[in-house]
Amino acid sequence: MIVPSKLKRGDGIRVIAPARSLSLLSEEIFRAALDRLGDLGFRVSFSEHAKENDMFMSSSVASRVEDIHAAFRDTDVKGILTVIGGFNSNQLLDSLDYDLIRENPKVLCGFSDITALCNAITAKTGLVTYSGPHFSTFAIRRGFEYDLEYFSKCLMEEGEYRVEPSERWSDDAWYLDQESRDFIGNEGYAVLNPGRAEGRIVGGNLCTLNLLHGTPYMPDLSGAVLFLEDDGDTGGNFAVEFDRNLQSLIHQPGFDGVRGVVIGRPQKSSNMNTEKFRYIIGTKEAFRNIPVVVGADFGHTDPLFTFPIGGTARLVAGEGVSIFVTEH
Repeated sequence: MIVPSKLKRGDGIRVIAPARSLSLLSEEIFRAALDRLGDLGFRVSFSEHAKENDMFMSSSVASRVEDIHAAFRDTDVKGILTVIGGFNSNQLLDSLDYDLIRENPKVLCGFSDITALCNAITAKTGLVTYSGPHFSTFAIRRGFEYDLEYFSKCLMEEGEYRVEPSERWSDDAWYLDQESRDFIGNEGYAVLNPGRAEGRIVGGNLCTLNLLHGTPYMPDLSGAVLFLEDDGDTGGNFAVEFDRNLQSLIHQPGFDGVRGVVIGRPQKSSNMNTEKFRYIIGTKEAFRNIPVVVGADFGHTDPLFTFPIGGTARLVAGEGVSIFVTEH
């Protein structure tokens, strides 16, 4: 694997929009995110076509690909953040210059729809990419401490780090009201299957990862520890959607070599709980002898920890849960 250099104060950060446009953000959110990154010592620039938008609040494939290439080519750029998620990052995969990306390794970080882009780049180039906050995430005023702690541990500090559960979480529309937040006490991890595992991290948003099935961009699952989550857009159908998306992943070549699974916390609209996840996992013979835990801080609730796709996870699931992550 190719591990990009750590970020440090004074580094240039390029913000790109491989899914939805920068024009989606309000001026307040834009300014708050820009100020937060500036306070951290980063010099922030924006891709040429970041504010373009069409009927999908996105831009053309050509514009988005050009901006990705420009960010990797620019020697002043040390890290790349995505504006936000969306629905169409997989449109870009056939048009990317993977040799250019491989020859200019740098941090690429985002989540949700960016799962397709990150996993494809890792699969095609061997470059470690990152599931973590978008540019827009840095606008969160309250409850951002956990996000920042693990962004720093993963992208600005050396060595292995242990992922502890957050003390509280939220699934509110923080971007509409930064003051009236609804925080919930975190019950922490739950063990669905006990055991120990170590392997290469693959995953992110499950339904987006599944868009890579049958393509040259699908990561090798053999030897992987899967980090999986899904959003609550399907509402009361979350359980059946998660089940069939998980089953589709099980059908992929190399799944019999998966070593463990970490499931991110679902949104409130999913109406999911530990026992429903336990039932789903219990129906899958493929999970019979590997550790599976649920309730980790990544996905579509806040806060979230940053983890390296293509990096290494050590998972210990018994009476307690320990998750250790490193890029190597």
